Amino acid sequence: MAQNLIEINQNGQTIALPEEIYNRLLANQIDRLSHRRKKPELDLEAVNQRMGSVDAQALIEWAARTFGSGLVMTTSFGIHSAVMLHLATKVVPDIPVIWIDTGYLPPETYKFAEELTQRLNLNLKVYQSPLSPARMEALYGRLWEEKNVEALNRYDQLRKVEPMQRALEELEATAWLAGLRKDQTDHRKTLQRIGKQGDVCKILPIFEWNSRDVYYYLTDNELPYHPYFDLGYTTVGDWHSSRPVTADDESDRDTRFQGLKQECGLHLPKTDAEAQSLDSSFL
Repeated sequence: MAQNLIEINQNGQTIALPEEIYNRLLANQIDRLSHRRKKPELDLEAVNQRMGSVDAQALIEWAARTFGSGLVMTTSFGIHSAVMLHLATKVVPDIPVIWIDTGYLPPETYKFAEELTQRLNLNLKVYQSPLSPARMEALYGRLWEEKNVEALNRYDQLRKVEPMQRALEELEATAWLAGLRKDQTDHRKTLQRIGKQGDVCKILPIFEWNSRDVYYYLTDNELPYHPYFDLGYTTVGDWHSSRPVTADDESDRDTRFQGLKQECGLHLPKTDAEAQSLDSSFL
């Protein structure tokens, strides 16, 4: 039986979704609108002027006071993910930690996730696509092998974006802590430390940090980094879309998605230019 597809517009691009995924998204949105948790009204410009230069812990403390149980965070259990997890759980020990498990992560990532979950006693919320990897491949093929941005965008929508949207909705998130840093891309230099993505406030505690700050925080607090770091990886995501850095790479970003793009979809850009300058793998 042919799979029914429904086309949606995502950041100016048309993506075809299976009807069951589309219906799930629509139902979640309707339910969220009818049971929406009241969000604090913020003057982002004023808040950034007041809180934009405070240290990471102070910003997380402000977020916890402001958003209460609506505050969540995300992690990829990537190379330096222990930093944000440690910072956030020091302030909010039971903060919901959203992890999007694509089903294609390296075995070492699952082991690293288990290690950090036990060590930091994480309140882990694992979200996955309703389509299993085997079912997705049977219906649509191994999308990452098509080596074009449209196929990668469909893959990201199915395996990452839909679960992430569902997580934010089911957890009634009003604010989201993320580990983006301004030294990671040219676009990120233009971001505010406190901003919005959709109707959720996005807060970037380590926005001003650099690689040295991250290294010292890990060592000072005796925190582990992902085992792939010792294999030459500076960023790691799905096994099929990550590789070690080589001498020919101009940027760490060249090691992801066959160099075709750098945005996995969790931090949705507004323009094609932004899509080429974002990468959520550092969370």
